[in-house]
Amino acid sequence: MIKKQIAVGTCGFSKAKADYARLLCCVEVQQTFYQPPQVATLERWRRAVPTDFAFAVKAWQLITHEATSPTYRRLKTALSEAGKSEAGFFKPTTLVGEAWQVTLACARALNARTVLFQCPASFKPTRENIANLSRFFSEIDRQGLQLGWEPRGNWESGVIQSICADLDLWHVVDPFVNRTVTPDRCYFRLHGRTGWRYQYEDHELRDLVELLPPESPSYVFFNNIHMMEDALRFRKILAESRVD
Repeated sequence: MIKKQIAVGTCGFSKAKADYARLLCCVEVQQTFYQPPQVATLERWRRAVPTDFAFAVKAWQLITHEATSPTYRRLKTALSEAGKSEAGFFKPTTLVGEAWQVTLACARALNARTVLFQCPASFKPTRENIANLSRFFSEIDRQGLQLGWEPRGNWESGVIQSICADLDLWHVVDPFVNRTVTPDRCYFRLHGRTGWRYQYEDHELRDLVELLPPESPSYVFFNNIHMMEDALRFRKILAESRVD
């Protein structure tokens, strides 16, 4: 089995950036979701790692989450009452548009190839939500970026498949919970089968290899307490599965 283009990393840096980059080839940046750092800060991160190191950027929560989300506690500046009504759920508002521009600036600073849009379970498949999501992804300037969408909650796979096909999105999943509807473009986020403290066993990591396409680009990010150890074991198992 040939597995050529699989990038393995963790959700967030679990150690100093230069040390991390000696072990793994990519990372999913979490800070850009909560409170995007200054562009100069992100440019320093870029310089701290090799040029072929890959960043995936998590889109700012102002795009995806309404202001009632507890994650908004990490904003440095609280939203005004008007801002609260404009935030999240891909609404066609000035605030959401500005949040995309901030996310885009973060991606450029890191020379990132991919942006993840993680939605809360409260973002349900209503007609309004689907219309806003479709309008957002149809109108933004992607500047060549790959865009991943992680819906949560009760979304039918057929609806997700139609949206991803129409809007050119990668379907982001935890593969031990849901199957991706974009199997040729996998973006996996592994949160632990029974929670954050879970550690994956070798047979599970071997099963994970089988879920990835042979020659298409894919991301595998671990997001559990043992994420670095699990990522390194998975990379070893992945290497052993390759046939040159």
